[in-house]
Amino acid sequence: MANFLSNNFRAFSVSASISSNGSPPSVPQNAGTVIIELPLDKIRRPLMRTRSNDPQKVKELMSSISEIGLQVPIDVLEVEGEYYGFSGCHRYEAHQQLGLPTIRCKVRRGTKETLRHHLR
Repeated sequence: MANFLSNNFRAFSVSASISSNGSPPSVPQNAGTVIIELPLDKIRRPLMRTRSNDPQKVKELMSSISEIGLQVPIDVLEVEGEYYGFSGCHRYEAHQQLGLPTIRCKVRRGTKETLRHHLR
């Protein structure tokens, strides 16, 4: 099982770091889904005000993330160099409350039409 997971992870994982000018890396034009570490403040959360997080779940995630790190990246949509998060609300809040500057994200590129679809 572990071999399957590690091989599967390597199949779509891309490591990236913040550029020398401090801006987050962008997803390559021809890429499908990639996993990168993004600064929390670069991720827009358009639905955050419409949902409330379970404080107990956030607390449990904070404990887990402190001990073993984030195990499942949040999903992020990149549209014209902007990052939008529509899932992983509890994981995102746990990172915020822990004071962590970045979070691991599964990023896929999208169009403005894709973004409009997510906002419906």
